[in-house]
Amino acid sequence: MYKDRHEAGLMLAEKLRKYRGADAVVLGLPRGGVVVAAAVAKKIDLPLDIVIARKIGHPNNPEYAIGVVDERGTTILNPLETETVDQTWLREEMKRQQQEAKRRVETYRGKRPQLPLSEKTVIIVDDGIATGLTMRAAIRSLRRESPIEIIAAAPIAPREVVECLRGEADDVIVLDDTEPFLGAIGAYYKSFPQVTDEEVIRIMADYQNT
Repeated sequence: MYKDRHEAGLMLAEKLRKYRGADAVVLGLPRGGVVVAAAVAKKIDLPLDIVIARKIGHPNNPEYAIGVVDERGTTILNPLETETVDQTWLREEMKRQQQEAKRRVETYRGKRPQLPLSEKTVIIVDDGIATGLTMRAAIRSLRRESPIEIIAAAPIAPREVVECLRGEADDVIVLDDTEPFLGAIGAYYKSFPQVTDEEVIRIMADYQNT
């Protein structure tokens, strides 16, 4: 049980301390993952940026993810779910979520250019991994940037998802993969408030990459 996202980030940083001062970049998955990523980046003295992938929710239950897409159009779909929905709706929803991902990138990053990732170690951080869809989409998208390696990192994830991610990332760092998984990331935090756009913008604006 973590006190909050900041504490979880400090604890995660201990597992990532071998990268301190390395030629590496920490990328947070908004919104909650940015809070954790900022704590990690500051603790191990690395630059901070963001990577965004948007959930595609089921038309009858928007909270239930049937896929994910990033601002570049990198998409992962659950075929068992997506084959049963209206395909015209699915195409339009994918476009809508891709545009929203683009908007968030521009909003959160502001006028700062994307940090170069080529020939660097990239550490993708989230506040927890439930299905792994978002992390997998981020990994696949970032492969295009030709990093040396990609590390997926989070305080909590189900063991089966961790094993799945090992097939996509070069390494997976998770503090807690104990079973059974409680079903919700927030169940592992004493304080787990909704992170606002304004908070992400403030974190990104305050963090000075040197």
